[in-house]
Amino acid sequence: MKRRENPPKNMLLYLHIPYCDSKCHYCSFNSYTDRFDTRPLYMQALLKQLQRELERFDVRKGSIETLFIGGGTPSTVHPDLYAPLFETLRPYLADNAELSSEANPNSASPAWLQGMRELGINRISFGVQSFDAAKLGRLGRAHSPRQAVEAVEAAAEAGFERISLDLIYNCAGDDRVLLEGDLNRAFALPITHLSAYELTIEAGTPFARTPEARQEDVPLARWMADEIAARGLAPYEISNFGDPCRHNLGYWQLQDYIGLGAGAVGFLKDRRFYPSRSIDGYLADPPAHTVEELTPENLRMERLFLGLRSRLGIDRELLTPTERGRAELLVKEGKLCRRPEGYENPDFFLADEIALYLLD
Repeated sequence: MKRRENPPKNMLLYLHIPYCDSKCHYCSFNSYTDRFDTRPLYMQALLKQLQRELERFDVRKGSIETLFIGGGTPSTVHPDLYAPLFETLRPYLADNAELSSEANPNSASPAWLQGMRELGINRISFGVQSFDAAKLGRLGRAHSPRQAVEAVEAAAEAGFERISLDLIYNCAGDDRVLLEGDLNRAFALPITHLSAYELTIEAGTPFARTPEARQEDVPLARWMADEIAARGLAPYEISNFGDPCRHNLGYWQLQDYIGLGAGAVGFLKDRRFYPSRSIDGYLADPPAHTVEELTPENLRMERLFLGLRSRLGIDRELLTPTERGRAELLVKEGKLCRRPEGYENPDFFLADEIALYLLD
């Protein structure tokens, strides 16, 4: 009898592009506006790291279910520079793999979109943030409202059927009139997904010096979420609506994932891997990384918080007997919903408070 081979282990892959045309005032991601000359070398370095990671993660053919190219701004890199990566990856991609890329409206030209589509990218996510010109200026965005509309339309013309865009709310001065205008423009476009992020002030960003750039308006946040759902894109996480991004769901389920690039993160079982954040450090030794060891309790906490802020929910076995008792009290109060294997949170805005209540 022929011995059966072990089925391939499902994997995710993240690829970080650290180049940006300009630095947005709220952005804390690892990105550079002055190192464009290193792009060819950087893409070669990604390939070197990929080859090493495929071995270290014991990646089987057909086992990578999702790829996400993020940044930075992936649309600042020509499709030709991505091609060697895709040639190496192709045998490892599942037949129905979700292949996503972020893009900015000012750099995602029709030619770039067509080139990425030809490489196999089948989901595109635009960093729009707003369709209000004054608000875009306050955020430090480099595109205009017209460019945002044209980029989404060009993606549809290039054959993308899964199109997402990001909006930011609770910036100082936001109100229902402005946000309703953003939603009207967004829903007039051929999108299947929308991410709506509340502005947060991160250390080291320009907004850290002007914290008044953010406003605290909980009713406006709830209105924003309810309005998106009422227009036909159901929430599946506190900031995400519509056709779910399988890559994000994989993160929240703590699936193993490879993280390629300067500032990326990888995860395998109970360890996280951090390549160099600096471009120069990364180019000098692409496979080099530091390791963070995660305890069973670390992983339990992550599953608890991530499950409560998304439709994934939490399994009963994740909770201690005392925590299960508290969960049952929340069910009686209507703040948790019981399901066969555990609990689901009907109000993502209360996720952190519920998690903290449950914990011993």
